[in-house]
Amino acid sequence: MEQPVDMQELTERIEQSSAFIEKIYSELSKVIVGQRYMIDRLLIGLLADGHVLLEGVPGLAKTLTVSSLSNAINTKFQRIQFTPDLLPADLVGTLIYNQKVGDFTVKKGPIFSNIVLADEINRSPAKVQSALLEAMQEKQVTIGDTTFKLDKPFLVLATQNPVEQEGTYPLPEAQVDRFMLKLKIGYPTESEELEIMRRMAKTGDKPTVEPVTDASQILEARTVVNDIYTDQKVEKYIISLIFASRNPENYNLPDLKDLISFGASPRASINLNLAARAHAFMEHRAYVTPEDVRFVAMDVLRHRIIPTFEAEAEEISSEEIVQKILSTVPVP
Repeated sequence: MEQPVDMQELTERIEQSSAFIEKIYSELSKVIVGQRYMIDRLLIGLLADGHVLLEGVPGLAKTLTVSSLSNAINTKFQRIQFTPDLLPADLVGTLIYNQKVGDFTVKKGPIFSNIVLADEINRSPAKVQSALLEAMQEKQVTIGDTTFKLDKPFLVLATQNPVEQEGTYPLPEAQVDRFMLKLKIGYPTESEELEIMRRMAKTGDKPTVEPVTDASQILEARTVVNDIYTDQKVEKYIISLIFASRNPENYNLPDLKDLISFGASPRASINLNLAARAHAFMEHRAYVTPEDVRFVAMDVLRHRIIPTFEAEAEEISSEEIVQKILSTVPVP
């Protein structure tokens, strides 16, 4: 049996360690108009130690938001533009022969950072993806015979453009599953776009983001996130959502059986739990509610449920399948 949780003491710890969240929102609002959906999920990824895949058409401030976030938390940031001619060595580094000492020395690549923005990740071939995969999954990089641990926190925030298909390589399912969240970034509202135009349609210096926290505070926040209480009913709700994607007929969803080729993997239940706890932390709460789970469920599941050819023929997307599961599985 687990030890009973002192909710009052935990709530006080969360109040103290989550104070920086509002400061980050405040700083980012100097540069980013709207896009609260994207900022919330990037912070969840940061707190839950999960990589994030952002999909959206060009010009939606994806790159600007990621670089501004890294400035706000005062960590090392690298932007890597993925191109068809990119090599694994361009990402992780390589061995260089030093004539003076007659030996090879390691030249580390841009992956050795805290936040790595993999811009247009689907433009690079499989060899580059496999090099990135080791860094994402194992939090380490091998150059020659030597393996190097990456600094903490280490987060890959990748963007991909859904419009252009020429010169792109679809990401392997195994790699897509490594992303905790997949975000679909939409256009701003009319009022937001008006504000964007007023702010940005000027030459000269643009607003800048000041650091409001650091890597050590993020790592401390992660330990508090681990302590957030998740009731057994909420845990069972998470498992029900995952199993409804694998055996929909057992959850009063028989019409989904022929629409799902592969259900969500066990990583989905782990990430749903972690992301829900991170959201509770951002709300300064010591416990997870079903609403925390529902808040992140679409972003955790949309890339893990693979529709069948039949579903694609009927133009039924994975989002519609997730929505059906969320509306049918009873909420505790």
